[in-house]
Amino acid sequence: MNASLPDVPEVRVVGLPLLTSGLDLVERLDLAMHLKVHGPLEPMAGEPLARLAEQIALRGRGGAGFPFDRKLRAVADAAIRRGVRPVVVVNGSEDEPACRKDTVLINRAPHLILDGALLAAEALGARTLVIGVTRDSTEASMRTALAERGLGDRRGSALRARVQRNPVRMVTGESSALVRSADGGPPLPPGRKARTSEYGVGGAPTLLSNAETFAQLAVAARIGADRYCRTGLREEPGTVLLTLAGAVTRPMVVEVPTGVPLRYVLQLAGAPALPQGVLTGGYHGKWLDGVTANEAVISRAGLEACGGALGAGAVLPIGEGTCPLGESLRVAHWLASESAGQCGPCYLGLPAAARGLADVLQGGGPTALEALREVTRTVKRRGACKHPDGSAAFLESTIAAFTDDLAAHVLGDGCGRPVAGVLPLQAEAPPAQAPSGRRLAVDWTLCQGHGLCADIVPELIQLGPDGFPSVAEAAVPRYSEARASRAVRRCPALALRIEEDPAPVIRPALPTALPPGRGRRALGSGRQ
Repeated sequence: MNASLPDVPEVRVVGLPLLTSGLDLVERLDLAMHLKVHGPLEPMAGEPLARLAEQIALRGRGGAGFPFDRKLRAVADAAIRRGVRPVVVVNGSEDEPACRKDTVLINRAPHLILDGALLAAEALGARTLVIGVTRDSTEASMRTALAERGLGDRRGSALRARVQRNPVRMVTGESSALVRSADGGPPLPPGRKARTSEYGVGGAPTLLSNAETFAQLAVAARIGADRYCRTGLREEPGTVLLTLAGAVTRPMVVEVPTGVPLRYVLQLAGAPALPQGVLTGGYHGKWLDGVTANEAVISRAGLEACGGALGAGAVLPIGEGTCPLGESLRVAHWLASESAGQCGPCYLGLPAAARGLADVLQGGGPTALEALREVTRTVKRRGACKHPDGSAAFLESTIAAFTDDLAAHVLGDGCGRPVAGVLPLQAEAPPAQAPSGRRLAVDWTLCQGHGLCADIVPELIQLGPDGFPSVAEAAVPRYSEARASRAVRRCPALALRIEEDPAPVIRPALPTALPPGRGRRALGSGRQ
């Protein structure tokens, strides 16, 4: 088992390939090879293209699953109503440590993605195409593909096409963050709700979808709706790309028709015969217990019917030899560290939720469990983007899927299993969000409970009911280093200090021993 994934893992296919055609022949389909494998593509007008997307029930493959035909028509209507040319954006920002399907497509079949994007651009009359990427490999492949087609960002061109490189962070894949960066701003959600179909790049109506969505459109435009719908389920025809990682012997990206049993795909990757649980949809997805996963089928509706999610297309089984709550805690800490630091539900709520799950694992009992539930309820639907919502859904699913383990930790001494760390995390930690290797420590002989530290670094320190800090030590992620240093400088009692952490890990610190007479807090109490 390997807890990290390369940019381009092994690629497999179940049945006849559509998106992965030709990948068994060459490492990367350049333009000449792409045309040999897929053939030429005729342009289509806007309404026929929207009807095609409707006939094949094409939905966005980046996680949200919005119907592509409705998005296409909304952009066209807005462009006509406002009298401006729209923009097309390909979202290739695949920043979850467990997801590689779009990265594989961009690296190995970039022209299939460009086919779909250019098809949409011509149908809409767009003059601007932006491809958002976050990795060295995807940037290089897409720049090469644009050069092979003679496309560039030259003034006076019929179509100006460019690659927008952003850092590897969870929030950079959010649509508003990509639009903001394309306009020259920081690659962060702006904090205000706006439909990109109305106001996107440069204020123009923008058709934004992820890489696989455009590739699926290109395949359907070539073979037609009737032939496309012969593969997979009638309600969700075609194929899907999945990333298989976690407790598998062969991490891979696999193309499968909808309707294939999940257990077959897991066997293909070498997962345990009866996994303890399977995380579906990535780190904003949902857990299935082993029995439920054995009965599930691959489709958006099929996974949702049994409590799972297709989401970003990641499937991550875990075996019996690891603590599922401990595995989820690692993910919860990573999700908290991925905050853009712009809104309270994300900046404060997600670290609090991670600490809450840690409290449960450390024997906090029913009180800690109820506090965790309260925090996850509080952060939902209040953030500047969907990161808090997805993170809360993941935590709620963790509590619901592993009831026996939860009972062992809440009512007993724990499940007795170690945390094997099979879910990909550490190899993908972004530099700005990684641990700094330092920790913030409280000197209890000096602390007088002024509470200034909790105001300056509330993501690291909160006050207990007695008005004193609720932690003795707190690992400092890189994005909090400046505020942690300021808290040390401004402590009136000089009770704070920053120390080198001898063995930093990717997590905010957990509550440790408190001084005598200062009882352990229940999560959610004290100052937020």
